[in-house]
Amino acid sequence: MATQTTASCTGSTLLQPISEIINLPLDQVNFVACQLFALLMALWFRIYLHPSKTSPFIRHVVATLLGLYLALFCFGWYSLHFLVQSGLSYSVMVFAGLENMHKYCFIVTLGYLISCQITRVYVFDYGMYSADFTGPMMVITQKITSLAFEIHDGLTKRDVQLTPSQNYLAIRRMPSLLEYLSYNCNFMGIMAGPTCSYNDYMAFIEGTGYQPRHQENANGKENGKYKQTEPSPKNDVISKLCTCAISLAIYLSLCQLLPVEHAIDDEFVSSTPFYLQVIYLYLAMLALRPKYYFVWTLADAINNAAGFGFNGYNKDGSPRWDLISNLRILDIEFATSFKSFLDNWNIQTALWLKRVCYERSAINPTAATFLLSAMWHGVYPGYYLTFLTGIAMTMAARAIRHNIRPYFQACDSYRRIYDVITWAWTQIAISYTVAPFVLLAVGPSLKFYRSWYFCLHLLCLLVVLALPVKSRRRQTNEQQDGLQKDSVQDNQIEHHSTDNNCNQKDKAT
Repeated sequence: MATQTTASCTGSTLLQPISEIINLPLDQVNFVACQLFALLMALWFRIYLHPSKTSPFIRHVVATLLGLYLALFCFGWYSLHFLVQSGLSYSVMVFAGLENMHKYCFIVTLGYLISCQITRVYVFDYGMYSADFTGPMMVITQKITSLAFEIHDGLTKRDVQLTPSQNYLAIRRMPSLLEYLSYNCNFMGIMAGPTCSYNDYMAFIEGTGYQPRHQENANGKENGKYKQTEPSPKNDVISKLCTCAISLAIYLSLCQLLPVEHAIDDEFVSSTPFYLQVIYLYLAMLALRPKYYFVWTLADAINNAAGFGFNGYNKDGSPRWDLISNLRILDIEFATSFKSFLDNWNIQTALWLKRVCYERSAINPTAATFLLSAMWHGVYPGYYLTFLTGIAMTMAARAIRHNIRPYFQACDSYRRIYDVITWAWTQIAISYTVAPFVLLAVGPSLKFYRSWYFCLHLLCLLVVLALPVKSRRRQTNEQQDGLQKDSVQDNQIEHHSTDNNCNQKDKAT
């Protein structure tokens, strides 16, 4: 297996003997080796290149050079695409007008990513994940487009025109080329992200990310023992590395035993009762998720080890290192709604989609967001089937929650019953929706849906037609209108009360 993939790996062949011994593709061995090296460099970076010991310029240079070295080691000459994509987008930022810069940058960056994905899939080898240089490009695309929108917000809009989140993320000056490359290609996130805001990254580089947090106890008095300006990430890094080890062990143990492709095997479909097919699909997807848990948790640990990711303190005074965390495993596995699952899965990508698409789309933001997500993920047809199905699932889940859930809120026992039912439904719906994402091609994906008689598609259609629900944007507008009306009424009451008091004083006089 390992020797068969050596030719398709354009990175270094230094670890080829290890690849043959453990029987894993060389590109995967290179990826893990680069991440482990990045973890060691992160510890060194935090201790020896601390902001108190060196300048932001040095930290930018070292972070960028290390990132480019890791990219070259893992992807070879394909890593040049990272610089070309970044260079083209920076040129657009500099030379295009501020009013439309973010739009042009979005088109150029996403267009370059899609062209590389088309080349990788249809020119080289369909379905080949080896030497997948587009993975890092997907994260760079998120960073570049987020940066463009944040520069546009910061340089062309007033604070009153921005939401609180947009105002916090807004960038008030154009980044230098070094700052821009460091943000996109630093060694902590070049391989697997996660994406982060430019302002948070600059605060990390400059050493201003640790703000004193004053915790108060129950009686409102300040508890001074929790005042700490720079907490250690040691405990969180160790915890996340343990999670990585467990996730990797589970994935390597189960991935070969429960392949998703078995769910469309003719003999399996014809001889297995439908309820057992449902259980098998759930278990196959459950066995697949630890791969992502491993990759994203390791990436988070690398950033934390470098001192990036501090997010304040918990109520007990312990530091939180989840600023750029990409998942919450327990919330995923025990999610009781489609939305809850998605909110805790690939969190930073969900935030990116929300900030650049959902909040800014004038027409059907839900559909636009799913479409952008499909385009960003790649050009496999299965991706589009997954995200089109996801639109129907989201609409149906929203309708059920708004119309059915209130009947189960009368007591705790009803709520528990509702939670159990919605948990089972969510796991089945997610597995059904994501199956084409794993199968990739049109034929196997449609074969899977035919074996299930498109039952969940039809069920979603019936739910949406039978249970009307207001869009989130309409609900928000109505809530804002209600708040404005209440404010007007309060002002009228206050004004009327003031007039009465004045009249009484006049009469008394």
